[in-house]
Amino acid sequence: MKRFYLLLLALTALTTAYAGQPDGKDYAIVNISVCNMRRTPDFDAEMVTQAQMGMVCRVLDFQTWYQIQSPDDYTGWTHPKALHRVTEAEMQAWNRAEKVVVTALTGVIYVKPNVKSQTISDVVAGDRMRYLGKKGKFYAVALPDGRQGYLLRTDGKPLDEWRRGLKNDVESILGTAKQLLGFPYLWAGTSVKGMDCSGYVRTVLLQHDMIIPRDASQQAVTGQRIEIAKDFSNLQPGDLVFFGRVADGKERVGHVAFYLGNKEFIHCLGLVERSSFDPAAPNYDAYNTGRMLFAARVLPYINKEKGLNTTDQNPYYSADFR
Repeated sequence: MKRFYLLLLALTALTTAYAGQPDGKDYAIVNISVCNMRRTPDFDAEMVTQAQMGMVCRVLDFQTWYQIQSPDDYTGWTHPKALHRVTEAEMQAWNRAEKVVVTALTGVIYVKPNVKSQTISDVVAGDRMRYLGKKGKFYAVALPDGRQGYLLRTDGKPLDEWRRGLKNDVESILGTAKQLLGFPYLWAGTSVKGMDCSGYVRTVLLQHDMIIPRDASQQAVTGQRIEIAKDFSNLQPGDLVFFGRVADGKERVGHVAFYLGNKEFIHCLGLVERSSFDPAAPNYDAYNTGRMLFAARVLPYINKEKGLNTTDQNPYYSADFR
């Protein structure tokens, strides 16, 4: 059913993406910490994914709400309050501007450089805003719609500085994954406010400047496929392990996890937790062990394979994006 829905969205995008908006504002920048994207233009509709502050999206259609396409090429409907719509020139100016990226799991933007002042917005890890300078213990920032405020310097870094200091080794990535232990499951969530299984993988990697496909079934066909040995000896920490079922001779992927090593994995199912394939372990997960399918080694293929890239290589973050 979900594959049919994705095909339907793709066909919709093809018929609307180039029609253009009447006011020439064919793009939108996410203007709140986390933007919910839904199946149809209604708050009661199923959520299909999320986008985060500072992300540029393509506007495809308007029916009271806006249908947008996010940097991972996922499509959904979003309430206008969540977006700041822009022209192509304004979008390119935003992408060229200096940014601050939020590095804390959560934070707040204040009206004044004082934590007792009025709030403007909350922010979460991975959010981006325009960098205006420093003010004591704060960064002066501007949101996509031009509102200006202050973010604690302990909660973020200028984008270029962040990239220079970013560690993208497996140990660092799995360290980020462990920081989210106990965070709640949310269907279609891709932020620290709540994640589904593939959204958890995506949320972790975005904190390391990486974008991968949205769904577990899409992630499963990236990188190098690995048939898992009985003793798990051919897996490496950081590999993605996929779960599901085989029906009519076809694998149906329904869940994904990071492999930690020593037969342990970390995943989001109800909440983010560590589980084990070892029946003798106290955290043995019989259910997921029974539906394990295969693994994929994805991290070595970032920026080497379509759909796997860092944001500086993703077209939606480029000043040349059209």
